[in-house]
Amino acid sequence: MSKTASKLTITAALPYTNGPLHIGHLAGVYVPADIFARYWRAQNREVAFICGSDEHGVAISMKARNEGISPQEVIDTYDGIIRKAFQDFGISFDNYSRTSKPVHHETAQAFFKTLHQKEVFQEITSEQLYDPEAQAFLADRYVTGQCPQCGHPEAYGDQCEACGSSLNATELIQPKSTLSGATPELKETKHWFLPLDQYESFIDEWIIQGHRSDWKPNVYGQVKSWVDNGLKPRAVTRDLDWGIPVPVEGAQGKVLYVWFDAPIGYISSTKEWAEQNGKNWEDYWKDPQTELVHFIGKDNIVFHCIIFPIMLKAHGDYILPENVPANEFLNLEGKKISTSKNWAVWLHEYLEEFPEQQDVLRYVLTANAPETKDNDFTWKDFQTRNNSELVAIYGNFVNRVLVLSQKYYDGVVPAAGDYKSQDTALLEAVGLMPEKIGQAIEKYRFREASQILMQLARLGNKYLADEEPWKQIKTDAVRVQTIMHTALQVTAALAVLSEPFLPHTTQKLKKMLHLDALGLDWQNIATAQELLPKDHQLGEVQLLFQRIEDASIEAQIQKLETTQNDTTAMTFEPQKESIPFDTFEALDLRVGEIKTAQRVPKTDKLMQMEVDLGYEQRTIVSGIAQHFDAASLIGKKVSVVANLAPRKIRGVQSQGMLLLAEDAEGQLIFMSPEDSNLPNGAVIR
Repeated sequence: MSKTASKLTITAALPYTNGPLHIGHLAGVYVPADIFARYWRAQNREVAFICGSDEHGVAISMKARNEGISPQEVIDTYDGIIRKAFQDFGISFDNYSRTSKPVHHETAQAFFKTLHQKEVFQEITSEQLYDPEAQAFLADRYVTGQCPQCGHPEAYGDQCEACGSSLNATELIQPKSTLSGATPELKETKHWFLPLDQYESFIDEWIIQGHRSDWKPNVYGQVKSWVDNGLKPRAVTRDLDWGIPVPVEGAQGKVLYVWFDAPIGYISSTKEWAEQNGKNWEDYWKDPQTELVHFIGKDNIVFHCIIFPIMLKAHGDYILPENVPANEFLNLEGKKISTSKNWAVWLHEYLEEFPEQQDVLRYVLTANAPETKDNDFTWKDFQTRNNSELVAIYGNFVNRVLVLSQKYYDGVVPAAGDYKSQDTALLEAVGLMPEKIGQAIEKYRFREASQILMQLARLGNKYLADEEPWKQIKTDAVRVQTIMHTALQVTAALAVLSEPFLPHTTQKLKKMLHLDALGLDWQNIATAQELLPKDHQLGEVQLLFQRIEDASIEAQIQKLETTQNDTTAMTFEPQKESIPFDTFEALDLRVGEIKTAQRVPKTDKLMQMEVDLGYEQRTIVSGIAQHFDAASLIGKKVSVVANLAPRKIRGVQSQGMLLLAEDAEGQLIFMSPEDSNLPNGAVIR
């Protein structure tokens, strides 16, 4: 990140308007993006922090259909909830727009037209799944069936959530329409494709050969994996009635694929903001001196590091991202966050239940951010970090300094006398803090930056504990003036440096210090010892943080447990059609014992196991790696579909399938034989 670049465009992933925000969204994208934007504004950088609602996904039209309302009603409801939650929480977007707005439709259609006129697209007629009863082509999420890779019976038309494989709907075995339940048929339709394969060398040269050592390993690795496997053309249009109409002849009844129109939402949102503020939007997207940074979760890496850059490259006049700092996922109380099962901490509910404590959640999510691996949020840790760090360290230091200043000097900053070595050492440490925090933020190490900030409060506390002004006031009042003058400088530095991390706290502290009139910034802290001059009048003292009691935490834990134990929280899949006994009798179910287990390299979900069936040993690949450790599987008795045709999964020949069930929390459970003494290979009837 260059400090000489004129402008900085920061985008945060557009949230889908089919549900509210939860803490996983905040930790993965919005809190780090907001810290980054606030920091660069503090460096006097011209920042455009851009976001908006993503309102054309298939999940939205499916939700509308299931609830018997229009897609517009769905997006209006959730855009309102999300927008208010962002505002109340303090995410400082320069513009938060909507992809349903005319400015976005016009921008997306114009982008498509440019690529069409440049003959970038391939027009391909192919057979797609069509529902004869609903008389509609089936978008990926409108069809389910058996995964051709792992055999999971409820894979979607675009992805199998059991093994993680990307799919085409026509690859599904025994597909079924979710619109009518009918068996779809193949029907010809024409679509426009972005030839990603023709830009493979561009991605390879830009990212892989470009040796972007400052990019996160998970981002670089995922891009390299896709390039190594070979990029393929990807459809940019689909047959749907919800979305942005394709603006060319012969495209009636077709809309832009949401993955194509959504990232263009960053551009249209910038256009909207620029027009409202008398700026030129192209300065933020087409000026080579401008830097572009995308904040996303790891599930969006491919779209922001391969597909969207190829779109920008093909257009020909856009800048490319300087960095894409994708975070991993945040779990909740040891389990994967599940919106469908309500296993989540919803932002709008948190703001209602913990009013005036926005910064506590910001701090906890930053201190525990999933920057390099999936991390876990627990309510006990939330309470501990608030009480032991924000209250006992940060809040305690500020409160002691300001209370003593009111008590000794009626809230007026005392003049400093002769500094001792401990005073100058503390002030020198303060002067180094802007650079230390700044370097961590500029390298996207927000956890580290938050702890450097907390270290400043720790230094202040130690200084007071060592100097004991409450004792020295009785014997050396002149010395205490210097001690308190020095401690007040630390307090002022905290107020300025906390703003990216704790914006609501900063406002309170600045008010208590009457800081706004002094115009302090990060540069002042790095270059000057005296931030608060003598005779400066301080304001009224108030507590910055409140202890969170056990009862509040137990209420939140109980709330989650109620969700977990409530069978109504589990969504039961519809029972499949009845089958004749002969079909069931064709299955050969056997008892097996897992002998070895290891994760399949470069996958998150796949586990490769050697299973003893008594009469032979089989290699079986199953999408269970996120639910079980390899070591815990050794020796486990399992139920195996033994006569399933072998299938290659990620290059490994899988010779069977394990039977598992899914509980209300989305956790997989083995359907193990109750009698563990059954011999391997015993038939299950």
